[in-house]
Amino acid sequence: MGHRRSDRRELGRDTPHPAGVLSRGDLGPGARRRAAHPRGARLARPPAPVVNELTLLQFPSDAELASAAAREFIRFATSPGTPTGPRTVALSGGRIARGFCTALAHLAPAESPGLGSVHFFWGDERCVPPTDPESNFALANQHLLQPLGIPAGRIHRIRGELPPPAAAAEAERELREILASPNGTVPRIDLVILGMGEDGHVASLFPGDPVADTATSPLFRPVVASKPPPNRITASYTLIREAREVWVLASGAGKAPALAQSLLTTETPLGNVRATRTRVRVFTDIPQLAAAVTTR
Repeated sequence: MGHRRSDRRELGRDTPHPAGVLSRGDLGPGARRRAAHPRGARLARPPAPVVNELTLLQFPSDAELASAAAREFIRFATSPGTPTGPRTVALSGGRIARGFCTALAHLAPAESPGLGSVHFFWGDERCVPPTDPESNFALANQHLLQPLGIPAGRIHRIRGELPPPAAAAEAERELREILASPNGTVPRIDLVILGMGEDGHVASLFPGDPVADTATSPLFRPVVASKPPPNRITASYTLIREAREVWVLASGAGKAPALAQSLLTTETPLGNVRATRTRVRVFTDIPQLAAAVTTR
């Protein structure tokens, strides 16, 4: 398998553990140890149509993870937008999302006032009012959107207060409108940021959920989750798969088994996402991850 130097090595500058780009051959028994001690970012180029390049970024703490992801987001936000539309991102919820939003709100005023022309969407939402503490929108609004004064016209929350089918349909309608994507096509969000649960779930796609989305499947759908609050709206696998970039923020030692499994198999929702993507970036503070993926 051939390798070439990546032009994205700057991702590792915020951490003593530089970025390593792994392919499936780099994981599992007999794998090279670049996941544990990468010497620099490299691009793996297997011949398969889905390349499955995995950029694994490890950090000593969740705070350093959040700050590095925020700095990389600023680079994303200030780079030229797509030729056919505005820059778009789908945010996540959870503890590490709070840290990411807080870090971004702290760094952006000096480095990227107003975050350019980014339009904010969400990968999932709980079926609660927008002021509810369980709301993913409420988290981002408190820690990122309000502190930076993001205009209302660039905020496209999932309306969790509506009946779930109506909320899902409205989320799809608004996304298609902003990206000028007609029915029958899959809009391409520039960046989807995902958290990951201890069971390997991403957005509100949980183990056991169907994964056979098609181009005509709804982009958002109601789900009943296995953890509270149960009623949620989630982006589909197809919408995540077609995004231009997918980042995973995985924080906490309790998630090590699920993350290792997700990097090696398709037995978790994150594993399904990884297997159908050309590339995925994983930001993590799990110190034992490298050992887990190279000894299974």
